Amino acid sequence: MAGSNNWRKRWFPTVVVPMVAAGAVLGSVVVGGPANATTPTVTAERARPTVVLEHGAFADGSSWSSVITRLRADGYPVVAPANPLRGPAADAAVLRSVLDGIQGPKVLVGHSYGGSVISAAGANDPEVKALVYVAAFLPAPGETALELTNKFPGSTLPDALNPITYTPAGGTATTDLYIRADKFRHQFAADVPAAQAAVMAAAQRPVAQSALAEKATAAAWQEKPSWDIVTTQDLNIPAAAQLYMARRAHAHVTEVAASHSVAVSHPALVAQVIEEAARAGR
Repeated sequence: MAGSNNWRKRWFPTVVVPMVAAGAVLGSVVVGGPANATTPTVTAERARPTVVLEHGAFADGSSWSSVITRLRADGYPVVAPANPLRGPAADAAVLRSVLDGIQGPKVLVGHSYGGSVISAAGANDPEVKALVYVAAFLPAPGETALELTNKFPGSTLPDALNPITYTPAGGTATTDLYIRADKFRHQFAADVPAAQAAVMAAAQRPVAQSALAEKATAAAWQEKPSWDIVTTQDLNIPAAAQLYMARRAHAHVTEVAASHSVAVSHPALVAQVIEEAARAGR
């Protein structure tokens, strides 16, 4: 592809998303709803916040499937909308439209590139009580995902990417990034069973290359309590970069020896941290 050598040299991080769990899902995954008589141990005085799960690049909402099951079992309403993966500002606008339709307090959870999206969408929203970052980006205004990844060595994502450039009718050329199928498990989901990782690779959704170089304009973590799961075996976003962002945000940090696809490989841990944030944010 024209220009592919340039972006490979500059390194484009995934932001990803996370991974896609077994089973492709088209469109958004919406699970749960307002607390009701069938929701365990929920009362009007202690209503649980709605947990909103934002996936990242190379994944879709099904990457949260096992986390959703656990949260729902504990009485949390859950929504896992589709992330367009076109750019932080545009994607945050889509997420805000989802948030506007949810009454009551909310906890936003972002995986990888989804962290950039919740950081923008959650700013200045009093109903967003806490933020949870899962192997994710926490950009400050003016920063990009690419810039933050390049602060530290360790990402091997550039060599695993397959760029596809196309021109939509009446539009301008756009380059979408995929992870090569033969590289996907090692790069993105090394601690996920091979058969499941193969499904994730087949169902992955691409991120626009330009999204990773788009500057953040807002940072909800500057105003809201944050939790951060740092994945120490991550080949997309180096652990050092994750720790740098988490400490800067004064986040409650949990480190785990996991791949970038930690929500798939360690769903119980991810659900536990989300519930901790939900309880603290009430």
